[in-house]
Amino acid sequence: MCMHQPPCPAAVDSDREAAHTLSARAEQGWSLLCNGVLLFEDTGELLPDGQVIAPHRPAPSSLSMPAQGVVAA
Repeated sequence: MCMHQPPCPAAVDSDREAAHTLSARAEQGWSLLCNGVLLFEDTGELLPDGQVIAPHRPAPSSLSMPAQGVVAA
């Protein structure tokens, strides 16, 4: 149970990723949040009840920036 004030969002809340990190293993690509959610580097999640949330990275921008300083030969 979260002891933070104000309390962190519950695992069932839509803003669950805003909970405090209890443990992080960057070399393995995951973090354990205080609400019991395992948050993965690819933005996927494993909830305490076993539910899997698929990665939900933002879609790439439709506008692309040209490379700076690239000269064609």
